[in-house]
Amino acid sequence: MTNETTLGMIKPDAVKKKVVGKIISMIEESGIEIEKMKTERLTKEKAQKFYQVHKDKPFYEPLTEFMSSGPIVVMKLSGENVVSRYRKLMGATDFAKAEAGTIRKLFATSIQENAVHGSDSPENAKIEIEFFYSL
Repeated sequence: MTNETTLGMIKPDAVKKKVVGKIISMIEESGIEIEKMKTERLTKEKAQKFYQVHKDKPFYEPLTEFMSSGPIVVMKLSGENVVSRYRKLMGATDFAKAEAGTIRKLFATSIQENAVHGSDSPENAKIEIEFFYSL
């Protein structure tokens, strides 16, 4: 087992639905540690920079528009194998395919408005955490 950190984000749709507390409870009850947490509203430019890797994909523009549409909650999470554990807790990107009891199965309404984001690897976690929590 490896102690890791990852980025967790509660997206504008979940903030608007007022389920932030429920999502945080699910994270804490899973044994994942929340090291840092803040609320932020992304500008369109900051959303574009964060999702730069998807720039040439058709969903890039709607995604950055959505992510800058309201407040988000950004968290630095830690624990044993936290990248894979948090991704399992989130559930599949397509909420219709997500396992019962996962965050996305409970709170997502579409593939884009899927309540949460989590880093997909320890390497990307480092980059994403530094994006929001630079020294």
